[in-house]
Amino acid sequence: MTVETVEKNANTLEKRPDEKEAKMSKSAQRTLKIAGAAIFGALSLIMSAFLTPILARIPGWQIAIFDPISIVWITCFMIFGVEAGLMSLVIGAFGLLPFDPTAWLGPLMKFSATFSLLIVPIIVLKLYKREEGTSNSKKLKDRKNFITCGILGTVLRCIVMLILNIVVFLTIFSGYEAYVDLAFLGLPGITSWTAIVIGVIIINAYQSVLDLLIPYIIVYGALDYGHKLDEKFEVW
Repeated sequence: MTVETVEKNANTLEKRPDEKEAKMSKSAQRTLKIAGAAIFGALSLIMSAFLTPILARIPGWQIAIFDPISIVWITCFMIFGVEAGLMSLVIGAFGLLPFDPTAWLGPLMKFSATFSLLIVPIIVLKLYKREEGTSNSKKLKDRKNFITCGILGTVLRCIVMLILNIVVFLTIFSGYEAYVDLAFLGLPGITSWTAIVIGVIIINAYQSVLDLLIPYIIVYGALDYGHKLDEKFEVW
């Protein structure tokens, strides 16, 4: 056995503990992400059971004035990352089915609206050149990045929801568009397709602000209330 061989084997033995530790770290992170998705998914199920039947809804639209379910899913995404956020979204959307007064239509709309908000930062972070020591969570925490992703996500959400609403009013609710108006905005004279277009944009823009701002405050501590959740977990 040559000296070079001995040195090579020694180097290999020295690296193994680090490699094992890295693997354990990734395994622990994966477990934490799954646990986070399960917990937040279950939380959204509980909230759906208690809140969905009693949420105040916009007359003629059957859309909740304030719906906190998406806030749970987006909070999960900000804390535990992409996989956990999407898992909690799927779990929660299916959990809405037994409770939503519109049956499957409400959960489908809720899923589509929230997914539209999440897909933008997911893509942006994927394309973002990752620097050593800079996590995706920290990049999303940057207010410029967050605001940019939020604006783009809101625009995408409005487009997606407008298309879905047009499809719904051309099929399931065909003929009902004539009875839709903007009375909830104090504009009862605006009706039909004009009301649908304006109403969908306003409602989804308003809800997007709440869906993004509240989780940001909760996770990243915009109010500086102490220990920030993103710093506690740091899993993505």
